[in-house]
Amino acid sequence: MRTAPEPYTEAMANIALVVLDTVRKDTFDDVFDWLPGTHFEQAFSTSHRTVPAHASLFTGQYASEVGITAGHASLDTDSPVLAERLNDAGHRTRAFSANPYISGEFNFDRGFDEFTGSWRLQSFDSDLFDWGIFIANSAGEGPLRYFRALRECVTGDCDTVRSLKHGATLKLYDRGLGPFQMDDGARAALDYVRNTSFGADEFLFLNLMEAHAPYNPPSSYQHHSPTEFDAVRATLTDPPTVDVQELRGAYEDSVTYLAEVYADIFGELQTTFDYIITVADHGELFGEHGAWNHCYGVYPELTQVPLVIWEGRNDRSSDHTVTSLLDVYATVLDMADHDAEARGTTLLDDRNGGVYLTEYFGLTPRQRRRLGTEDVPKETIEAYNQPLAGIATPDDFYGFETQEGFTHHGTSVLSNPRAELDSRLDSLDRPDRGSDPTEVAESVLSQLEDLGYT
Repeated sequence: MRTAPEPYTEAMANIALVVLDTVRKDTFDDVFDWLPGTHFEQAFSTSHRTVPAHASLFTGQYASEVGITAGHASLDTDSPVLAERLNDAGHRTRAFSANPYISGEFNFDRGFDEFTGSWRLQSFDSDLFDWGIFIANSAGEGPLRYFRALRECVTGDCDTVRSLKHGATLKLYDRGLGPFQMDDGARAALDYVRNTSFGADEFLFLNLMEAHAPYNPPSSYQHHSPTEFDAVRATLTDPPTVDVQELRGAYEDSVTYLAEVYADIFGELQTTFDYIITVADHGELFGEHGAWNHCYGVYPELTQVPLVIWEGRNDRSSDHTVTSLLDVYATVLDMADHDAEARGTTLLDDRNGGVYLTEYFGLTPRQRRRLGTEDVPKETIEAYNQPLAGIATPDDFYGFETQEGFTHHGTSVLSNPRAELDSRLDSLDRPDRGSDPTEVAESVLSQLEDLGYT
């Protein structure tokens, strides 16, 4: 790993915020033990899934406070978000995302001077042939449909060469084939970091998706075979007939691959950035509590996340302060010497730990509609559609709601953590933004479906 340079002398620092999407804390501890910096061992997300967790990272508030719910995924809050604040303060802001939700389609590009992404996000490019619509409209036509696609790419209003390359990329990824290493965007992120001329006063955000289902790393890393199944239906009805050990192994194969690529990314970032924050947005379930992937609940396997802050030294230390993604927002602003109100506190100063909430908002409207057509009992859908919440407090306590009631791990400094949970939930100002205002394009839905979101 490269030796870090001396810190910059300019007033502001170069800051990188890297989200390892869907990386469990226990798996991270096993595979990312090489990562230098301060490891916060009691860090919690604000939710169980990508969109609300990133909303907290970008706003310093709980997702429900900025109108993000199960039915509203757009970051359309009226308040300035992190990149906007940093941009206004003089930082150049750049982003690379491999997650279709964390994209301009859902307003997560706000405030970024430069926002790019993996092949999944390239599917949204208006200059490319819309393979999502084509595949949806030609299902059942057989192999000859690809000759029709070729004709439409050549004669249609699109960039023919780029469209054909993108279509080949999608097909190769789907089949696990190709003469090159194919992943979910990590190597493209590495290329982006290597080929970008970073200056002073930079803020870089990365979202890396290798740990997310369908757990499909390059073939040389595939020591297990994941079984595709409907995680939402499996959670609500009967468990899937899958080899859980094999499924977990496929996930760990993916995280192992991610760790190796991230070591290269991290080494590149060390040459230019003063601070590197590495964090996950949520974890993953493999049948624990009768749930799968990250579609339901605020169980600790979903809400406790890895969080590491590198400040230029290549040693490693552990900090057991209870922290939250809300603190990450406050910490980035502190690193940038920028003042803004936030629920969290900076992690650069002496830390006492706080009391933090986690939230589950229910099933998405698309999930409810689909389940309703698949003979899932209405009462089952309604039971899993009820909101749930959890509370993390100092002294390693985490209490959380389930359908059976409130349960907890550890002993809280609070005399009545359940009452405190209810009180804090009641105090939140939650705007009702309704459902997302625009229809999602077929190309976006296709990528979300491949990742198990819809």
